[in-house]
Amino acid sequence: MEKSKLNLRFRVITLMVFVVAMCRLLPSPPNFAPIGAMALFGAAYFTKRYWAFLIPVASMWISDLILNNTIYGQYFDHFVWFSSFSLFTYGAFTLIVVLGMFTLKKVRVSNLLFSALGTSVIFFLVSNFGVWLMFNMYPKTLSGLMACYVAGIPFFHNTVMGDLVYTSAMFVIFELYARKFPQLAYCPATMANSIID
Repeated sequence: MEKSKLNLRFRVITLMVFVVAMCRLLPSPPNFAPIGAMALFGAAYFTKRYWAFLIPVASMWISDLILNNTIYGQYFDHFVWFSSFSLFTYGAFTLIVVLGMFTLKKVRVSNLLFSALGTSVIFFLVSNFGVWLMFNMYPKTLSGLMACYVAGIPFFHNTVMGDLVYTSAMFVIFELYARKFPQLAYCPATMANSIID
């Protein structure tokens, strides 16, 4: 019985992460993306920590395959399995999972808000560092790095909004279904730390 509950829980969490990853294919403002929410959701709800890294990263990679070879295909002259800049995206993603493992031991609104905002900051710092390092848009100096960060500020608002909207949606939907289907709330920590009281 316990194993079937865990299997159902695992399948539902995995499906939610995959569906949200596919939301990246929908038209949206620049940087309004579910990347941070996927990482936090995995960190909070997967009972095995390695799944918190593997499932969201795999889902993101699949969505990257589609994006890079269809929507952004005009920028490449070959099929793209993995772009070099993805190292920074996945690096930020990994840091966000680690953040979620520490900040979402108790899933509360205040912890989610802090985590979502922390996610935005991590992604901003890592992705803009990647732009500065990988491309020749800015001099490879401290002032060039600062100029890159300043240029990224207009996009930061969308990053924050995306993280807040997708994080709220994923956690609230899961908690509502966990109330309706108690086997989803099998993990004692999740049952004790519901954001919907």
